[in-house]
Amino acid sequence: MRHKVGQRKLHRTTSHRLAMLHNMVTSLLEHEAIRTTLPKAKEARALAERIITLGKRGGLANVRLAERTVRNRAILQKVFSEYKTRYANRPGGYTRIVRLGFRRGDGAEMALLELVDRPAKAKGTEAAEAPEAQTEG
Repeated sequence: MRHKVGQRKLHRTTSHRLAMLHNMVTSLLEHEAIRTTLPKAKEARALAERIITLGKRGGLANVRLAERTVRNRAILQKVFSEYKTRYANRPGGYTRIVRLGFRRGDGAEMALLELVDRPAKAKGTEAAEAPEAQTEG
């Protein structure tokens, strides 16, 4: 039985694991989607959801709590302004995990961790809508 076993260790030391997860959450909040392995995505999801919830609550104490994980001031500002309004009416579930198959090199299961309700410009559709090459004629 796995009583009181809270998280995956991911075959890393505590300091390495925490630094990696904090960096993953920061990247997720900056780019709104990251590609990683499935176990890492599941661990980062819990941390990211907590940061967005802190952003929704607002206040100096919650800014300081979020600053423990996200050390970039610009991204913190984004959390406490843009994400606060975007997820104001959502009671949780700010992230989505999409399974992508297996990595070619070692067979690790890959996943896309993304924020739900993100705008179309963040999804990379601008590159698909590039103007066609003009033909001379």
